[in-house]
Amino acid sequence: MARLAVIGSLVAAALIALGPPARAGTADEVVGLFTEACLPFAGTPARLRDWAARNALTDMPDPARTAFLNGAAGKVFDASSSGGKFVLLSSDDGLCAAIAQQAKGADVVAALEQELGKAGVAFRLAIERDDKVNPALHHREYLATLKGRVWRILVATVNDRAGGRAMLTAAPG
Repeated sequence: MARLAVIGSLVAAALIALGPPARAGTADEVVGLFTEACLPFAGTPARLRDWAARNALTDMPDPARTAFLNGAAGKVFDASSSGGKFVLLSSDDGLCAAIAQQAKGADVVAALEQELGKAGVAFRLAIERDDKVNPALHHREYLATLKGRVWRILVATVNDRAGGRAMLTAAPG
């Protein structure tokens, strides 16, 4: 549970650190980043960081790195594309998160569930609720497994029909 408290703190800090949306990104892009980087490498920060380097993601400097990590040790990478601003977070304790500056929450959830299904990942929704401290944030927590690997996946989105920031976090279960 302490790990989930850390995730909650990172979510709030990361969603604030991106600043106001500049242009629309897509749910598919943030989910793609998450499934390519976080699912295979959650729990193995060195391997995740090697993946980021192979894919030419650049380290974000302070103060952005510090804002995204909210006091945790780790690295933050700029994963922006022509579709929008995206960030990949790799904390030293193995948490991995993909963050979009602008995505609709319902679209993120649909894209994630579709991609997990296509990848053969068994998953179930464990918790769905608005954030107790910041009700503008909505959380969905999944338990997921594939070939002996277990993840806790947290999807944090902004409660707004027009969309807002979104963060998908994976922690080894």
